[in-house]
Amino acid sequence: MRISDGLEMLELEMKLGGRSMMIHPVIINDKDDWTLIDTGMPGLAIDILSYVEKAGFSKKPLRAVILTHQDIDHIGGFPGFLDDSGEAPFDVYAHADDRNTIDGKAGLLKFPSENLAAELASVPDDVRKQYENTFIRPSKPTVTQLMTDGMTLPMGGGLTVIHTPGHTPGHVSLYHHASKTLIASDALVIHNGELQPSSPYSTVNMDQALQSLEKFTPFDIETVVCYHGGLMRGNINEKIAALIASQSPIS
Repeated sequence: MRISDGLEMLELEMKLGGRSMMIHPVIINDKDDWTLIDTGMPGLAIDILSYVEKAGFSKKPLRAVILTHQDIDHIGGFPGFLDDSGEAPFDVYAHADDRNTIDGKAGLLKFPSENLAAELASVPDDVRKQYENTFIRPSKPTVTQLMTDGMTLPMGGGLTVIHTPGHTPGHVSLYHHASKTLIASDALVIHNGELQPSSPYSTVNMDQALQSLEKFTPFDIETVVCYHGGLMRGNINEKIAALIASQSPIS
């Protein structure tokens, strides 16, 4: 789905713990290359690449993958973008506070090893091996570029990094200046048509996650993209202000 010139939101079905749900990675389609924000579950790279081909920019190189945080439904598809030798011919961005997990030096905070084993058993062998070689027994780190709060990335004419810890320690959201779009990742969700904070059931520190919402207030937001829930337009700043005032997470 095209949000604005050079900004696209995907709608992909994924399965986690036996449940199906929709997720919404984002693509920045620049003149000479493209950037992917989050990669879905293991095996979903093929669906993302299919979208890129149908959208007509598959001949352009992948410039960067931005991993907003360490959760498996955001990093799991990443190995599918590596070349045949297991190399990433592009930059990989993440925040330092989630880097150890993404680099394979620490386990997933919210996904016990037995759950991960069951999840990987449900995917094809080549996908499982790619995941293990990247995140469990890596030969080298995955992350090549660290994001810090307030820094501006060059993609799409400028993306501001907003460190929004709480859901995970290194969770980040991104603001696309040209379209006034907040790419919230999991800092916000759309639930039953309403903008809500991240669910406490999937959040490491709920108090911190709620405090992080205040970091959105300086931005003029016309559109928000939530990884879980999709796109919403209209009075976004007012809705975020109401969430901050109520401090009421989804129940």
